[in-house]
Amino acid sequence: MTDLLLSAWNLIDMIYKNIKPAIFIDRPNRFIANVQIDGKTEVCHVKNTGRCRELLIPGVRVFVQQTDNQARKTKYDLIAVYKGDMLVNIDSQAPNKVFGEWLQKGEYFKDITLIKPECRFGDSRLDFYLEYGKKCAFTEVKGVTLEQDGVFMFPDAPTERGIKHLKELCRCVDAGYDAYAVFVVQAENAEYFTPNRQTHPKFADELKYAADYGVKILCLSCAVTQGSLDIKDFVPIKL
Repeated sequence: MTDLLLSAWNLIDMIYKNIKPAIFIDRPNRFIANVQIDGKTEVCHVKNTGRCRELLIPGVRVFVQQTDNQARKTKYDLIAVYKGDMLVNIDSQAPNKVFGEWLQKGEYFKDITLIKPECRFGDSRLDFYLEYGKKCAFTEVKGVTLEQDGVFMFPDAPTERGIKHLKELCRCVDAGYDAYAVFVVQAENAEYFTPNRQTHPKFADELKYAADYGVKILCLSCAVTQGSLDIKDFVPIKL
């Protein structure tokens, strides 16, 4: 089953090719940014529609991936940014991919026989459905890039969609499934994870309710380089 998943979902190591260093200039809208590469201003696609205001500051060092797709309007994708000495991956598609790779290693979920990405339950499409041992589980994965003094938080903006997913995970528990809310910190050396109550108190309340209801909460940090991302450690959680 693992081999089938690898060929069907392209879950090979989370490696980026054709990476170039750049300097961030500005972000005219959610989808594009202006960066300086080799002294020339270039427009690149931002692979994260979140605010990222504490990261994307004029003058910071970033890394972009060059694409050879001639049909694209932009030649580059913005992949990672330095916050001080800490490199943060901001590719919003990366957390699901690295979590899928991590699942296949079988270090936490033992005896996995099925990994099905983007599986529908109720009114939502949850990120993964798993069968392992005699158990079945649904998981929802969220990427985390917001950091303050070593503490990582989610969300960086109000997320009604995130609340919907937590409610759906509670319904999974009602239906007899295991349910997991997984937060993937796209950086290293996280002191702990906590919901961002100041930005979205309702999400923080829903996450605590879900945990009390039986939804398991996991947080994982990543080893980050300019051209790779890989899950590394469990992160303590404070709800």
